Amino acid sequence: MEKYIASAARYSDSDNKYRRCGNSGVLLPKVSLGFWQNFGADASFDNCRAIARLAFDNGVTHFDLANNYGPPPGAAEELLGRMLKDDFATHRDELFIATKAGYDMWAGPYGSWGSRKHLMASLDRSLGRMQLDYVDLFYIHRYDPVTPLDETLQALVDIVRAGKALYIGISRWPLDALKYANEFLRKQGVPPLIFQGRLNLLDRAVQEEGVPAYCKEQGIGFISFSALAQGLLTSRYLGGIPGDSRMARGGSLQQEKLTPQLLEHLNRLNAIATERGESLATMSLAWVLAQEGVTSVLVGARTPQQFAESLRCIKVSQELCNDLPLYPHKVF
Repeated sequence: MEKYIASAARYSDSDNKYRRCGNSGVLLPKVSLGFWQNFGADASFDNCRAIARLAFDNGVTHFDLANNYGPPPGAAEELLGRMLKDDFATHRDELFIATKAGYDMWAGPYGSWGSRKHLMASLDRSLGRMQLDYVDLFYIHRYDPVTPLDETLQALVDIVRAGKALYIGISRWPLDALKYANEFLRKQGVPPLIFQGRLNLLDRAVQEEGVPAYCKEQGIGFISFSALAQGLLTSRYLGGIPGDSRMARGGSLQQEKLTPQLLEHLNRLNAIATERGESLATMSLAWVLAQEGVTSVLVGARTPQQFAESLRCIKVSQELCNDLPLYPHKVF
């Protein structure tokens, strides 16, 4: 591809593109780019690069990764490292890069979960893959019911003090554990910047538990992953299961989730979106952004066109999202 020159208009209309992350000094884009899917070793580098370029050209400064994103695990970080070197070397200070640790990465007793050993070693490996000296945000990726919380949290504090991360995030912890973490980290002078949880029109469990409301009360940001329910809240499955889809390939989205009742509900939502002159995806993302305490939504994409469509959600009236029908059955 040709040499990348970032759009000079990438920060136009900034007041509508960004939200403050809790009570911090950090502004995050309402739509952030997630590397969970479609950024592995089996993906086209040029296509991934085109998505990232489009995102940055539209003011999307937050790239979200994890040590295990691929396939294989680590591939997404390696891909970002290459893009940082080729395209974004002069823009590093404009980017807010996050990674995580906690899921399976290597064999043996230290390859996952929340021990100090795993977190320290994993972040060092992540920095090597991305060719970075530090990340802006480092998450504990999941709740570890065995490792003492103090061990996990102190490791996060020490990572910040070592200059390997600027901020700390918590992902997928139950509310009681989040409350403990918030108190512990604040006493150490390293308050949690943000919580990452799954929130979408088909899965409101984290909202029902009270996590976004607590985050707002405590000045902690909230970012939603899987805001499009792994593609269910797009036009992708409205007519059934496409042969080249994630569901057909037997990936993280199982075919049995697409029940006749769910398909009927998705088509009902799509009819509402069409009547409003929107797509199902943009309306669904706008609904998440309209929820109390939400700072940003993480969006992945298979193509630049898909990501461009997602960006339109920031122009959707959030007031119109309050009356959308909610699916009454558990999907995830």
